[in-house]
Amino acid sequence: MPLVTAAYLIGIAAVADFFDGLVARALHVSSPIGKDLDSLADMVSFGVVPGAILFQLLRHALPATGLPEWLAYVAFVVSIFSALRLAKFNNDTRQSDSFIGLPTPACTLVVASLPLILVHDTFSLQDIILNPWVLLLLALTLAGLLVAELPLFALKFKNLRWHDNSLQFIFLLLSLGLLVVLQAAAIPLVILLYVLLSVVKTARA
Repeated sequence: MPLVTAAYLIGIAAVADFFDGLVARALHVSSPIGKDLDSLADMVSFGVVPGAILFQLLRHALPATGLPEWLAYVAFVVSIFSALRLAKFNNDTRQSDSFIGLPTPACTLVVASLPLILVHDTFSLQDIILNPWVLLLLALTLAGLLVAELPLFALKFKNLRWHDNSLQFIFLLLSLGLLVVLQAAAIPLVILLYVLLSVVKTARA
């Protein structure tokens, strides 16, 4: 299934995206062109591809409902808002140690998990995932979160002490538990957990 292959390739891209930033910080190297090239790569992996996956899922789901097939193009609102999100990130000095709005890799992981959940549908979620109204709502919700003025914590560790990184450790431990129990179906819940923990952190600040 091509969408499953795309999902696995997105996973590889997300790992590469994490480590390229890690290596750059460790080597203390950066440049304007490097930032632009990174955003260009992100736009393909975390902008164009998730829009295409949602588009294909909607094309599959819409004919059985009688809804107009052009609604499938709503999926690309994720691509458009991903471009806006990346442009804002490059020019927003508030996002050096945290994020404002959902990062594009997190958005893409939600979308990429859908083909994997369908292939390994242990929890009988096919009717929900292939409901066009659910897919349309998901596309619009993700697009909104990408550009929302919502502070979200970054998975950056100053050290390995619990006191200084308790939120990150809690998130990782809960995410690991969800992934062990629910496997691919856990990915949307992990991203939801990420947003909720960030909201709680902001409310307590």
